[in-house]
Formats: sequence, structure tokens, C-alpha cells
Amino acid sequence: MLQLHFDSIYEANPGPKWQKLFNTHWPAYKAWFQSKGLANHPDLKTCQEELVRYMPELLPTYEKLCELAGNDLVAHRFLTGWQPPAYITGCSQAVAVDEPQLVRNYDYHPHLSEGTLLNSAWNGKHVIAVGDCLMGVVDGMNSDGLVASLTFGGRKVVGKGFGIPFILRYVLEFCSNVDEAVEKLKKIPSHMAYNIMVLDKTGAYKMLQIAPDHEVKVTDMKVSTNHQGTPDWPAHANFSKTLLREKFLNELLAKPKQSNEEIAQAFLNSPLFNRQYSDGFGTIYTSVYHPAKGSMQLRWEGETLQQSFDAFEEGKTLITYNEHVPTAAVTHTQWEPKMPEVAEAESENYWTEYGKAWASGNPTQLALHVAKTISQAMGVAENENMQKVLEMFTAETKKRGQVPWEMLADMWASIGKGVYEERK
Repeated sequence: MLQLHFDSIYEANPGPKWQKLFNTHWPAYKAWFQSKGLANHPDLKTCQEELVRYMPELLPTYEKLCELAGNDLVAHRFLTGWQPPAYITGCSQAVAVDEPQLVRNYDYHPHLSEGTLLNSAWNGKHVIAVGDCLMGVVDGMNSDGLVASLTFGGRKVVGKGFGIPFILRYVLEFCSNVDEAVEKLKKIPSHMAYNIMVLDKTGAYKMLQIAPDHEVKVTDMKVSTNHQGTPDWPAHANFSKTLLREKFLNELLAKPKQSNEEIAQAFLNSPLFNRQYSDGFGTIYTSVYHPAKGSMQLRWEGETLQQSFDAFEEGKTLITYNEHVPTAAVTHTQWEPKMPEVAEAESENYWTEYGKAWASGNPTQLALHVAKTISQAMGVAENENMQKVLEMFTAETKKRGQVPWEMLADMWASIGKGVYEERK
């Protein structure tokens, strides 16, 4: 049985409550943060310089959090948000503008979620947000009436930049409306691809597609799932059903006289609600934000946590996740996306094992699955030399107790070079 306590916490300035959060979650975050070994591993000075370069207003908060974290220099590096390991979530989100509302599902593994709803005022504005990475935000709202939320962009590309939860924290701390948020988001590099939805109390909104390999694309799309344009990662797109969810949301918003409550309720049902918890891709919660009212909800089946800036109540909410309960029937167009050909059973089995390895913290299993995927994608999975490389890769993972990401990067580069030379 999978369970998660959602803690509603009020602490205006970083203090003993944040320090308790740090002490609770840091051991797991530290293991994750150090899992990438020596690959792309900037030192503390570099990380702090990047924070000052792109988000200087956040420096006093960062310094206070480091003080509370103690003398752990790994924690100080982690809290800059610069160059974290790669990670993958699911998620769906949509906005309604007549009575401003943002609804989103957060899809991940319950054991990898902080389960924290923090009401803070670190830099003047009050921010109610679901926390991640101790300092970051996966969705939230500030007292000026700005909401920000993310979905994974469904792309493999990883580059130099900040983890997206740190960027969203910065936006909610220092921006008051959509225009200000867009300007900040266009200037701060993200280390992976994400779709960012911003909505303010006037009903203004934008959906931004950000990635380390292209300029930020600012759109008027009211929904986002887990792709940017045409999906370029077929296995992930098929497993996550990102195109099906996007089409469902667009059709939902297009219905005449559709109420905000009906839209929000749809997120608790198929195809938006996902029960693959043991695979690392289950819906952890549905969040509903009303920026004009300064209120929000976290929803689950049979449970709603209501909070607002005027009436925020601290406490714990125990949630039990069951992937075997059938989802409620809903009416929607039966539609299957046309994707590049992928062996469906093989891709779903891969992502099942990937999710289990990630959630269980098994570095050897995780490393092997990642390496095999690269070799399969390059068409060299059956090559005798590749089998030897995989054996070396797995052996090194066992020896270190963590994924040797620098070996993975070298393998990717060498395979890619070989494939390129063959095709010239």
C-alpha cells in the first residue's frame, strides 16, 4: 500500500520548520544529487556564480537556507539549483480564463514526492506552493495573484541550466503578473525541457515551452501535457499517452458552458488520472488554483485540502494510493495518436522497469536500462562490442553504488559518432 502524508506548513521566513524539512528529506536528496557521479559536476563556486548571474534577488534567501542546512557543502551546491541530475515526471495542466483557474495533475512516484504544501513569505510576497528540492516549486501561487505550474516536455535533451523547480520558485517570489513571469522565464536557462503555464488574477496567461537546446517559445495554448510540438521521444510519448491527454483537454475546454468545477473534476478521471504508481508514473495529486480569490485546493479521490492566503491551516493529510481501483467512466473521443513505430510491449515494459528502478533507488538496474535504451536507439544493441560495454558499465555501477553518468555520456558520444560515420 502506497501512502503519503501531505504536510501543510506555514512559516513566513526560513526557520526551524524549513530546517526540519531539510533534515527529513536531505539524505534522500543527497543520494539522488550525487548519483550522477563526476559527470557535469560543477563546483560550489561555479554554482553560486550562476545563481548570482541569473537570479541575484534570490541570493539572501539562498544564504539563509544554507545557514539552516549547516556546513554540508553538497547541500549548499544543491540549493543553488544549478545542474541537478536529470529526472522525468508526467503531468497535465489546463487554464480557464473567464474565472481564472489553473488545474494540474502531478504524476510521479509517491515515495519521491516531498508531500509539502508551504505557505511562506521569503521575499515579501506570500507564496503557497507544493515544494520540491527543498527550495523549489512544482506548482504554486503568490499573493499578487500569479500562478505557475510545470509539465515535463517529453524530450531527452539535457543541458546547462537550473532545475525547473528553482526557476518557478524565483518567478513566484519576484513576479506579480504574467508579463513579468514571461520575461524572467525567457532569460533563465533550464537544464531540461518543460512546459510552463503561468496565469494571473486578471485572466492573462501564457504557456511557455522551454528547453536547453532552443529559445523559449511563448504560446497561447491553454493546455499542456508531455511533449513540445511533434513528440521526438516515441517510447515516452506512447507510455505516457501525452497526445491522447492533450486532445482530451482541448476537447474538454471547447465544450460550451463547461464550468470550472467540471474541468477540475475531469482531472480525477481517465485519461488524465494515472494509476501506475509502482511504475513511478502515478497521479500524486490534482491542484486547483483560483488566483483572483487567493485560494487553492489539492484534490484526491474522496479528499480535498482547501487552503487560501486568508485562511491557511497547518496539518497533515494522509493519502493512500491504489493503482488497482478502476477509474470512473468518462465520455471522450476514442482516439489513438499516430506515432513513429515502436514495439509497444517493449517500450511499456522498459518504462515499467525504469520507474521501478528509479523509485527503489537501484542504481545498477537503472543504469543498465538507460544504457540499453541508448544502444537500442542507435541500432547497435546486438553488437558484440556493445555487450562488453554494457557489462563494464554495470560492473562500474555496482562498484560505485551509483550510476557512472560520465561513462554513459562517453558511451552515448562514441556510439553516436560511429553511427554517424557509418551513415556518411
